[in-house]
Amino acid sequence: MNRIEQKLQEDKKILSIYFSAGYPNLTDTVSIIEDLEKNGVDLIEIGLPFSDPLADGPTIQESSSVALHNGMTTEVLFEQLKDIRKTVSIPLIIMGYFNPMLQYGIEEFCTKCAEVGIDGLIIPDLPVDVYADEYQAIFEKHGLRNVFLITPQTSDERIRFIDSVSNGFIYMVSSASVTGSQSGFGSTQEDYFKRIADMNLKNQQIVGFGINNAATFNQATQYAKGAIIGSAFIKHLTEEGTGKISEFVKAIR
Repeated sequence: MNRIEQKLQEDKKILSIYFSAGYPNLTDTVSIIEDLEKNGVDLIEIGLPFSDPLADGPTIQESSSVALHNGMTTEVLFEQLKDIRKTVSIPLIIMGYFNPMLQYGIEEFCTKCAEVGIDGLIIPDLPVDVYADEYQAIFEKHGLRNVFLITPQTSDERIRFIDSVSNGFIYMVSSASVTGSQSGFGSTQEDYFKRIADMNLKNQQIVGFGINNAATFNQATQYAKGAIIGSAFIKHLTEEGTGKISEFVKAIR
């Protein structure tokens, strides 16, 4: 069984953390992953930096830009992760845009992910229809779970189609804005969280965008299995460096 599926079976709310590989420094990637697991994070999304990150807000865009300037590439990331499974056992997901993966070669990219122990991918600009028609067989051959995003504007029909081709979790974007642009949830978002929960999908949902503290984590996980924190963690790295990760995680739960 894929590590993502195993984690989702645990009787707890999932805390997932996103950060940009190669930020703040090129060589920080592995130590950040190890520290996050050591401090009780359940799942990690490793951002593969890209020059045109459409879904990302300014905080993640800036970290991605710095990481690229530091020298982060797809090849460098795979080299950094080659021994990660000697020290880390929680699920690891690469979140990135489709262009660098296409340039690397989809088959080669998936092969390399499987080799280093990546469990899944989040690719915001890969349409679910294209995935189902052209790439699903490749992903499944390498044991990778592809995670799709839904928003409050996604139709029920499309959500059910995404659910039908997914075998992990569904990334439930809390709003239609970019990452890092919210500071709490109102009744509109809570109605949306409840509406999706009431659809009784086969895949559990993890909420992203707008989670930055214990209060928003608890709000987001009232109806969903877990929540993802990205921009707030990157801000913490920017302000505190990599030495106070435990303080950040403890403040969430």
